[in-house]
Amino acid sequence: MTITSHPVRQGLAAGVTMLAAIMLLVAGTLSILRGIAGVTKDELFLIPSEYSYELDVSSWGWIHLALGVFLVAVAIGMMLTATWARIFAYCLAVLSIIANFLSLPYYPWWSVIIIVIDLIVIWAVSTWNPRPSLSVIDVRETAYPAIGSVVSPGSR
Repeated sequence: MTITSHPVRQGLAAGVTMLAAIMLLVAGTLSILRGIAGVTKDELFLIPSEYSYELDVSSWGWIHLALGVFLVAVAIGMMLTATWARIFAYCLAVLSIIANFLSLPYYPWWSVIIIVIDLIVIWAVSTWNPRPSLSVIDVRETAYPAIGSVVSPGSR
């Protein structure tokens, strides 16, 4: 059995992944609030005069509202360590980066902050390996193959 994981790195990544789940939850909640502000056409947003990806503020509101609901659901799944949540976290973080990049002129600083949070989420989810750590018997079999073949796991 060859394992190349490093316990310290995995512990850091697991901690950052839980932080990423919390960050996804916060980003999702704030995206929902941003979406509601957009749908109601609040005066919170800057409206550019000319922009290639120009949409109505209410259209961006619906996009951020839907994205926020999905982000909250995935964050809850990540807190429960569901495998599907890790897969969807990648996809939704990428979609969130794209949506916030495209809506950059409407709310610049918030978009940049969310893009940075999404990049941290992608790093954390991609580096965390939820495998259990090595047991003493696994280490014994790796270090001393002859002893590992003689001593079976159930004999101790």
